[in-house]
Amino acid sequence: MLTTKGSPSPISELNVDDSPEREALRSTVSKLARSYGRTYLKEVVKEQRQPTELWSDLGKAGFLGVHLPEEYGGGGGGMADLAIVIEENAAAGIPLFMIVISPSIAGPILAAHGTDEQKATWLPGIASGELKVAFSITEPDAGLNTHNITTTATPRPGGGWTLNGQKYWTSGADEADALLVVARSDEPDDRGRTRLSLFLVPTDTPGIVMQEIDSALTLPEKQFVIFYDNVEVLEHNIIGDEHEGLRQVFAGLNPERIAAAAVANGIGRYAIEAGTNYAANRQVWKTPIGAHQGVAHPLARSHIEVQSSRLLAAHAAQLFDAGHDAGEASNMAKFCAGQAATNALDRAIQVHGGNGLSNEFGLSDLWFVARMFRTAPVSEEMILNHVAQHSLGLPKSY
Repeated sequence: MLTTKGSPSPISELNVDDSPEREALRSTVSKLARSYGRTYLKEVVKEQRQPTELWSDLGKAGFLGVHLPEEYGGGGGGMADLAIVIEENAAAGIPLFMIVISPSIAGPILAAHGTDEQKATWLPGIASGELKVAFSITEPDAGLNTHNITTTATPRPGGGWTLNGQKYWTSGADEADALLVVARSDEPDDRGRTRLSLFLVPTDTPGIVMQEIDSALTLPEKQFVIFYDNVEVLEHNIIGDEHEGLRQVFAGLNPERIAAAAVANGIGRYAIEAGTNYAANRQVWKTPIGAHQGVAHPLARSHIEVQSSRLLAAHAAQLFDAGHDAGEASNMAKFCAGQAATNALDRAIQVHGGNGLSNEFGLSDLWFVARMFRTAPVSEEMILNHVAQHSLGLPKSY
């Protein structure tokens, strides 16, 4: 942990790892990420480029594919291992959203439902970091109601499909080699629900047009509206069975929530560390400001919230890796992590006073990144709907 002259001992983090191997993984990833640090990511964002150097080092070390099958270049571990990689990067001030997308969503989906050829083509590159796959599902008028998407996949007489439609908030599309696209492949039934299919579409396919969204997110990953205009998809680029795309997508949704929780928890840890170090060293009158309960208690409260959230996220990852239903735990972990991160960042900014709004201190430019996790990849309101219905047994509200 970062310490400076006059500061207390390094912050005590709860041990959420269940083996010496995972403790060693956390230590190694942390050392690598902190060798780059917050300043590195700020420079990358300012220069409007990708963190190529760090991404390459993470891939070479086997960290990006630590959860993927060994026969396809992975480490043979699980989401609990990848969550460590994600969290430690964010705790070093480097929240990399592309890890939540390519290794966390595309990796598990391809590992679970891809053909042998698809796995051999894509998984080694995802594991090494040499290939990236973005996830294209959200639409402007569908929101979280995936059954209401309007992007269509029309069968072609000679085989394959033609995609037409529009997607929204597709992250990292410009740096991706392919897109996982969810499209309507059948007519809606009497209830208005439609069968969906999942396709792996190279980004250089003719007919794909990307339009960057002007967002408040200070991330290397850019956000895009994507237009699919008569995009031809080859027959071997469907993932799993036709009309069963939603089932295949679910193989990546719980990992996505676990990964999002890991990023948010890492941001929370980074904020608490920055706030604590500042409170220990900033002296007004005769004592450091951290000696005052009005400063110390908010930081202590956030520490409790973030550590609790880390325990829940670790539990969700362990459930998923054991093959159990991790939906409830994954959603709750993401919910808690999003709130804990924004609280921690807000309190750390407040501790810094006016300096908290200076980009030099590396907190204010993280605000919208942390705030995003209260909305994406699934909103707090939809998580509350899920918990009310599935955990409490209340009637469905939508």
